[in-house]
Amino acid sequence: MAPFDPDSDLSADIAYQLLANGFVTLFWRPEVLERVVGWLSDRGYQVVEVDASRWITEQDMHRDLAVALQFPDYYGHNLDALHDCMRDVVMYEYGWSAEATGLALVFTGYHGFAQRCPHAAQAVLDIVADSGRSAALFGRRLLCLVQSDDPDIEFAPVGATPVEWNASDWADAERSDRP
Repeated sequence: MAPFDPDSDLSADIAYQLLANGFVTLFWRPEVLERVVGWLSDRGYQVVEVDASRWITEQDMHRDLAVALQFPDYYGHNLDALHDCMRDVVMYEYGWSAEATGLALVFTGYHGFAQRCPHAAQAVLDIVADSGRSAALFGRRLLCLVQSDDPDIEFAPVGATPVEWNASDWADAERSDRP
């Protein structure tokens, strides 16, 4: 399928375009991400934004996600516990309102965390992709938007799906200089 293009017809279902290519999408230009987040918010999506640039260690990531998604006090602060809690998020037990059109988990500044903790950074995206697939089985939309200041960042496939750039940042030339 063609890459997602946030510059295309704004009347189109941007969430569908994003999800058609996988549950995790990369963004380089903050203004493109802001535009997409605004579109999702305007259509009733619950948007949970987390500043990943503050994550120096894996424990920082666990702390911030636990707060952002309202994990219970017994959250184990490890990747297995994250996977378990994301299953509960999908079931609306916490972190996601059943009244919302869908859930958009937005990570900004993800490149630093990916450099410092590459295994955890990859695993988090894989867990979110798995949760997105589970949500889809229940007719729910969970998507992850990942902003990176590194125009060359790459991830292994998550949930057996490659993590792709949005169409506006797709071409390497588009990521060579920030406007």
